[in-house]
Amino acid sequence: MAKDSQLDPKEIRNMKAKGGHTMAESALDGEGRNNKKQSGNRHKCGTVREISEQWLAEKKLTVKTASYSSSRRLLNNHICPAFGGVQCTAVTKQMLNKFISELLLSGRKDGGGGLSPKTVRDVIVILKAVFGYAHNEYGFADPTENIRLPRIDKGCGEQSVFEKIERVRLKRHLIHNQSKTNMGILLCLYTGLRIGELCALKWNDINLANGQVSVTKTIQRISCNDGTTELSVGSPKSVSSVRDVPIPEFICKELLKFQGSANAYILSGCGAPVEPRTMQNRFKAVLKQCGLPDRNFHSLRHTYATMCIESGFDPKALSELLGHADVSITMNRYVHSSAEMKKRYVSRLNLSA
Repeated sequence: MAKDSQLDPKEIRNMKAKGGHTMAESALDGEGRNNKKQSGNRHKCGTVREISEQWLAEKKLTVKTASYSSSRRLLNNHICPAFGGVQCTAVTKQMLNKFISELLLSGRKDGGGGLSPKTVRDVIVILKAVFGYAHNEYGFADPTENIRLPRIDKGCGEQSVFEKIERVRLKRHLIHNQSKTNMGILLCLYTGLRIGELCALKWNDINLANGQVSVTKTIQRISCNDGTTELSVGSPKSVSSVRDVPIPEFICKELLKFQGSANAYILSGCGAPVEPRTMQNRFKAVLKQCGLPDRNFHSLRHTYATMCIESGFDPKALSELLGHADVSITMNRYVHSSAEMKKRYVSRLNLSA
């Protein structure tokens, strides 16, 4: 990879002659021009792209492949196009605030408008990590300190859950139209497994005699350095995600009808897995067949959590069943109180209370 160098005045004049206006040009004004006077040694590896590559190389040693891939994708798609050739010492808070605004208004790579506040936050988290690394390794000032992040309104992007009547309709369809796909959807509705965890399940992970599924792997498609993607089978999201989840007895009876060889994936019945994107599409097709509103597969997990709370589950036990490290994650993100549940709680009040 060619080494980036700081733009000199001649290069800037050429850009202006062409009508261009870049982050690098802005960087030579104000704070950026003063910071330019720092020692030459620090400028030897001081562009945002160069520091990002160093940070990524270190991160790769300590995180899962999927996390590394996600960080590289955000860098390549959003951060490096805007700041790659800019010296870290030339980046200012004003530039970052402008960058955030641009991402919200027109940040999508397909030209379809702006990124969601959640995605913009993810981008800025990466930027903060890169500049934190630059500060610790080279003593550069960190322009991301106290930067204001986009506000995510409460409920924005919140996963919807299936109401009771919808659950009944979905369950009836899945049982009366038996297939490996429908069996997998039913299993997730009553165990709360993530879609990647379901796709990674083999029959040797399920103990039908004891009514238990062991979650030890997950599958996801990740981006490679050369721009291609590959299907990756690895350990789950976190240490707490490795868990044993009880299976209701009626689900065990349904699973028994499809039981295959120990090393076969339960969704495919062979040694090759069904990837999450395919399962997501199949799920949406099932919802259409049932006449139910379009939802993400992850809604099954939220629905499971809500059903458990409605049935009186202890929050700590539910947190462990879902594979969460903290009960607050379970209660704040996964438990959705229905109008029926709230009405039932209020009905318990009486004049003597």
